[in-house]
Amino acid sequence: MARPNVPGVDDGAVFRSLFAAYPDALLLVDLQGVISMANPAALELFGYSADELVGLTVDALVPDAIRPRHAAYRRAYSDQPRARPMGMQMDLVAKRRDGSEVRVEIALSPLQDHSLPYVVAAIRGVGAYPRVKQALERARYAECLAQFGRLAVDARESQKLLELVPTIAAEALQVEMAKILLLEPSGLEFRVAAGVGLLPEQPIGHRVPNEPDSPSGTVVAEGKAVLVNGAAQDRRFNIPPLYARAGLVCELSVPLADRGRIIGTLVVRSRTAGRFGDDEIRFLDSLSSMLATVLQRTSSEEALNHAQRLESVGQLTGGVAHDFNNLLTVISGNLQVLEDTPAYAGDPFIQQLVGAAARATRRGTELTGKLLAFSRRQVLQPTVVDTAALLHSLTDMLQRTVDQRIVITLDAEEALCIADPVQLESALLNVAINARDAMPQGGTLGFTCRAVPRLPVELDSEPSLAEVEGYVAISIADTGTGMSEAVKERAFEPFFTTKESGRGTGLGLSTVYGFARQSRGAVGLQSAPGAGTTVTLYMPRIDADVAADEESDAAVQHGVPPGLRVLLVEDDAEVRSVVQKFLAAMACEVIACAHAEEALDVLASDAGIGLLLTDILLGTGMRGTELAAQVNTHRPGLPVLLMSGYSSGLLAEPQAWELLRKPYTRAELERAMAKVLNAAQ
Repeated sequence: MARPNVPGVDDGAVFRSLFAAYPDALLLVDLQGVISMANPAALELFGYSADELVGLTVDALVPDAIRPRHAAYRRAYSDQPRARPMGMQMDLVAKRRDGSEVRVEIALSPLQDHSLPYVVAAIRGVGAYPRVKQALERARYAECLAQFGRLAVDARESQKLLELVPTIAAEALQVEMAKILLLEPSGLEFRVAAGVGLLPEQPIGHRVPNEPDSPSGTVVAEGKAVLVNGAAQDRRFNIPPLYARAGLVCELSVPLADRGRIIGTLVVRSRTAGRFGDDEIRFLDSLSSMLATVLQRTSSEEALNHAQRLESVGQLTGGVAHDFNNLLTVISGNLQVLEDTPAYAGDPFIQQLVGAAARATRRGTELTGKLLAFSRRQVLQPTVVDTAALLHSLTDMLQRTVDQRIVITLDAEEALCIADPVQLESALLNVAINARDAMPQGGTLGFTCRAVPRLPVELDSEPSLAEVEGYVAISIADTGTGMSEAVKERAFEPFFTTKESGRGTGLGLSTVYGFARQSRGAVGLQSAPGAGTTVTLYMPRIDADVAADEESDAAVQHGVPPGLRVLLVEDDAEVRSVVQKFLAAMACEVIACAHAEEALDVLASDAGIGLLLTDILLGTGMRGTELAAQVNTHRPGLPVLLMSGYSSGLLAEPQAWELLRKPYTRAELERAMAKVLNAAQ
């Protein structure tokens, strides 16, 4: 249909206007395939300027792999040009100036019927269709998640994955900024742990306040994604001005969780308002969940490896300490026997030598005690402890003895725990000494005590601890030099120390760790270079009413009666000899056996035995605990006193027998015997 002549209208101007305003890319191509004209949409689609695109052949817009096939098609088309509409179910791909490819649909309109040797090619990027665009975005998101999943399978360093996630998020969502904010232990701040496109004001390591009116603060409080599609229009949150200055008007934040606890957020920001929708929320949520799963797996593997290393060292040190305690029992016992001789009483030089040996023996006993504490094989005597009162006593003592430039503070709630009070005070003192050494120029040493319902997630790793109903958290915080990650990793290992030679054994924190675990508790460590250190002991809590019910009046104590027949069972001949001398000094009659089987024969034939005194570990035969159990069955009421260099035989479950730790003095043996004899009356 011919267009009627319109007065005053320039046909050429109308054509040029239509050509320029058409939304699809338009190319005017001659029969040799040379581009004669290109509209702005074509320049944008292919990434060329007008001067660069005009004069090229259309072959330049075809991917290299299919260029020969396209040239043959173009020649055939020139011989028989015909109109070809869009939407012919053909998979066509075009090549941009930067080498990237884009799926397109093409319509061809030959102008030969109008005596013009040209073809008009109308080209539309398939991605311009809303549904296709959405499908392509979803496919991109799925591929990015799959890519991260493949990397996570073989990853062994969580920090590298942490650094990778913002890059994946930014590329998938095509945004200007992506970052991970991890919640600090205090809960008051976030730390920028990783990111891309970060602003200079908030680099990696920067602290951001955890404010309830901020998107990340709301994510932590509510545990769900927060979307800000336009900072100027959204009045729910306080958005820092620095984002507005950078043009980052759109934000999406999703939670990063660890076993149900929010530990941070994954945040993306864009300069395009309304950039994020349901698909983006689902993608970022999925990426965050995958990262959390990987972090949990890596954390669990690291904790397991660490626990296995400590357990292996613990088994070794426990065995060594047990043998060493037997040696110390022999040494200290013979020294005590020597003190009763006339030669000792009349010779000051011998007294000096015996005194020096006795002091060395006590130091050896303390050392083995620390090894046993770490390996969880020490003999504990747990009872109800008023932790607030214990801390008041400890801080008063420290206030008089530590450097006066160190300020000691105490904030203790009333709380009762079950622990060995002597070992608990020793553990706290070890931590306090480490804290003092970390503050050579002075600082603050703060003690706090709180009742808590459960262990922190990162410490709740042993199923046996699940039966404990609540804990007393005792924290010691210093403002000292802090620890690097490498030092923190090894802080609880025995013999590891950062102190100069001669200033520490490296057993301080290791004994704290072992004592806490053996007491069915745990120990936590928070530290960073320049930010001080906080060590927290978690002891099993007990209600005041229950503690009152368990208290009973102490029985009237009587000594060991002369002539008491004692059945002594000890496989080490030298230890057995020392104990026999101790018992003889108490006017006891002693029947000594090396093995439990031999002792059972004696018990079967001698009804006059008044006390069984047996070591727990008795070589390759029956253990002392098994012997005691059989005695309890066949000779109920017979007092039993166990001895051990360590208490591994009693760790499986609580026992009813009194336990005496080696090495011991004659007086300690007498008191322990009197206790079990009185309890049997």
